Amino acid sequence: MGNIKVGVVTARFNNEITEKLEEGAISYLESCEGVEIFAALVPGAVELPLACQAFLEAGCDGVVCLGAVIRGETSHYDYVCNSVTDGVTRLMLDYKKPIGFGVLTTENEEQALARAGGAHGNKGAEAAQVVMEMIGLTQEIPAALKTAVMMAKQKPAKSSKSAKAPTKTQKKKKKARK
Repeated sequence: MGNIKVGVVTARFNNEITEKLEEGAISYLESCEGVEIFAALVPGAVELPLACQAFLEAGCDGVVCLGAVIRGETSHYDYVCNSVTDGVTRLMLDYKKPIGFGVLTTENEEQALARAGGAHGNKGAEAAQVVMEMIGLTQEIPAALKTAVMMAKQKPAKSSKSAKAPTKTQKKKKKARK
C-alpha cells in the first residue's frame, strides 16, 4: 500500500481549544508510517464539511474534522451541531471515505478543555485514530470479499451421488426389499 493521504480540517472559532485538538490529531498522524498530512483552517464549525469535501475531492483517503461548539444562550448551538453532523455524515456516505468527527459539542469551556488534552484525553487524537482505523477497514473489506469469492470458485463441486437426497421412488424400493 502506498502513502495514505489524510486531511485535517480545524475550525478557528474557539481556537484555544481547537488548536489543542489539531495538535493531538497531527501528533497521532505523524506517529503513523506512510501518512501524508494536509491541513486547513476554516472560520467556524459550519464550514468544516465544505473543507472536508474539498480534501476528499483532492484525493485524500480520509479527513479529520476538528472544532468546538459551546452552548450559548440561544438555539444557535443546536443548528450548528446539526449542520456539522449532517454534513460530515453525508460526505462519508457519498464519498465512501472516513471522516473522524473531532467536533466537541459541550455545555461550557471547561468541558471542552477537558476533552482537548485534559482529563478526558484529546478528542483530536482520537478522531485521527478513527480515520486511520476506518481507512484500513474500508480497504480490507473489499479485499476479504474478493478473496472469499475466489476461494469459493476454487472449491471442487461435490459428486452428484453424495449430494442428492433419496427420491420417493428410491425410498419405496428400500421398503419393498425388507
